[in-house]
Amino acid sequence: MNDSTGSHRVGIVGLGYVGLPLALAFAEAGNEVVGLDVDSRRVEQIRAGESYIEDVPSAALGRAVAAGTLHATTNYDDLAEPEAILICVPTPLTENRQPDLGPVIDTATSLSRILRRGQLVVLESTTYPGTTQERLVPLLEESGLAAGRDFHVAYSPERVDPGRSDFTLRNTVKVVGGVTPACAERAKELYGRVVDQVMVVSTPDAAELAKLLENIFRSVNIALVNELAVLCDRMGIDVWEVIDAAATKPFGFMRFDPGPGMGGHCLPVDPFYLAWRAREFDFYTEFIELAGKLNQSMPYFCVDKIERTLNDHGKPVHGSRIVLLGVAYKPGVSDVRESPALKIAKLLAERGARLAYHDPHVAALPELHLESTPLDAELESADLVVIVTAHPSIDYRHVASEARLVLDFRGVTRGIESGNLVRL
Repeated sequence: MNDSTGSHRVGIVGLGYVGLPLALAFAEAGNEVVGLDVDSRRVEQIRAGESYIEDVPSAALGRAVAAGTLHATTNYDDLAEPEAILICVPTPLTENRQPDLGPVIDTATSLSRILRRGQLVVLESTTYPGTTQERLVPLLEESGLAAGRDFHVAYSPERVDPGRSDFTLRNTVKVVGGVTPACAERAKELYGRVVDQVMVVSTPDAAELAKLLENIFRSVNIALVNELAVLCDRMGIDVWEVIDAAATKPFGFMRFDPGPGMGGHCLPVDPFYLAWRAREFDFYTEFIELAGKLNQSMPYFCVDKIERTLNDHGKPVHGSRIVLLGVAYKPGVSDVRESPALKIAKLLAERGARLAYHDPHVAALPELHLESTPLDAELESADLVVIVTAHPSIDYRHVASEARLVLDFRGVTRGIESGNLVRL
């Protein structure tokens, strides 16, 4: 196989929170990068040097574009020459919470029309074991070329944690599984340009399942403490005091904190990808599915807690001014994908609440017809302030002292003594 095709040229499909940082990293490492996205608005922003991803500074993006090392396109023909093509497209769930591989299938079908000998294709999108070999490879082979003989194929899961600066693409180990050992080595060489360490596993299936395990591990443990939080609420025990005490054990315990639910692309989705795949082997991941259900139920528990908190102060939900403090799915970012705040807001709106929110990172929620409002003004007028996402830039001591009533689902008011303060 001739691996000289488009040497040091890399193509990336999907320029979202995974693809765009990856494209910039390869460009800054001296590669010529062709980034493709089906959203023409994203392409135009990149061409203008304007970043829409918080982890990608516009200044750095603009330099790469101006230097000609990063080019954005909507045309798959532009991916015919690069030595490698990395697929970083979404893998969501259907309305029935089953895997939706539509973006991957569409990408593979389009690539089959322009695929050339010697190219490397790597899938980075989170998915169930078997996707690369059973779904991606057959579509790519519609090109008339054979995987492992005429072109390379590998799977290497993204490990992006938006907003994080201590662990980045460079210092986070990259896991790679190739269709053949040669495919794996080819992918290892490629990623070695932008990461410090690459770990090669035996198959794409192993790499796919490793990614799911990483996130299901968190999902299961978060479900455990969420269930404990609901029990503590019923028993009248401070769950945060319990967790703080347990966390003093220096061995055999890993801290996880409860909250109003899980957000982002990975944690709410991954358990269902594995559960769906397991059923094809007559196996039912009851423990994993139960964890997913528990975490999905937390927004409903939170709304019930809001109702009880207001009732204890002589107010109904209907007609009350309720301010959600933080609506992003995690602190310090603007990403609202699968954020529990959205579900909580919808449930409260159905009950007649007068809703508002404040989030320094999220300017508007078009689906709820809401815009972020100034915090101090809301503290004065709100019947209840609900802390949903704990952004570090917010002064929660000030919130507790100025608001009439505060309900804290994140434990950020621990240590603050106030008669108007209620915690999960």
